[in-house]
Amino acid sequence: MSEKKNKSAKKRIFDIIQIGNRDDLPSRLFDYFIVAVILLNITIVFLGTFDELSGLSGIFRIIEGVTVLVFCVEYILRIWTADMLYPKKSHMGARLKFLRSFDGIVDLLTILPFFFLSGFIVFRMLRVVRILHLFRVNAHYDSFHVITTVLVEKKNQIISSVFIIIVLMLASSLGIYSVEHDAQPEVFRNAFSGIWWSVSTLLTVGYGDIYPVTVIGKILAICSAFLGVGVVAIPTGIISAGFVEQYTKKQYSDVRFSDLKEIGEILVDKNSEFKNMTVAEYTLKYNIGILVILRGDLTVVPNENMRIKQNDILIVRSDKIDK
Repeated sequence: MSEKKNKSAKKRIFDIIQIGNRDDLPSRLFDYFIVAVILLNITIVFLGTFDELSGLSGIFRIIEGVTVLVFCVEYILRIWTADMLYPKKSHMGARLKFLRSFDGIVDLLTILPFFFLSGFIVFRMLRVVRILHLFRVNAHYDSFHVITTVLVEKKNQIISSVFIIIVLMLASSLGIYSVEHDAQPEVFRNAFSGIWWSVSTLLTVGYGDIYPVTVIGKILAICSAFLGVGVVAIPTGIISAGFVEQYTKKQYSDVRFSDLKEIGEILVDKNSEFKNMTVAEYTLKYNIGILVILRGDLTVVPNENMRIKQNDILIVRSDKIDK
């Protein structure tokens, strides 16, 4: 009986500390609490860099210690409940998998700087990881999830556009070095100086610390500036189109069955109640037939035992099914 109570308590703690569980009020309050603690911790780190506030360093240290203590408790609880997160693994295997996961590494690197702050500079730099901790919390909510989904789905196009930027950057840097080195040997000493100039020109930053003085160099700078406007617009357009696609899919996922007329589309997002249902279970529960499942690049004609997965697009028929 005691073991059953322990499992029940463990399951309840797991449900509370899980990020993004919007249907559970204690879980949502815990998320808000963690976000507040992270923001307080980061604020204290920023304030600690002001010489004018050096007299408050003791108070800052105490507040930072309390917030890190909260991080430690959360970290221990996540390790303890890791077998709930990875139910197919053994207790030790689940904990090791969590420790190696992105969330586990971010949690650990959030804690380490406090204990090694006076040591190597690398540990002081790890304070920046606490901002990633805030990203980890937000990543489980729809608003942030849309951004990450767009970046993942459009990664090939984004990588291609970045590759084009790098090629143009290298070409313009070598070009400007060739035409300006003789005129400004101290400014354009090597190709790396040209890379700095090409980055500031192609990305339309234009610091003005390095600039061409020859006629050919100025012409090259004009061409690079025009190319920069177009090149920067490529990834921007890709990401913008991705946002439009995601919000369009989101509209499909918000469709109610009563709104469908004969044939419709439904996107299975992470919050869909029928995610992981079999086609037979879905048909029986909602009395709606699934004609086709769009899964990635595949168009699948489902059978009764096929399970509905996240990001599937269901082509459904909303009229009553003959039994």
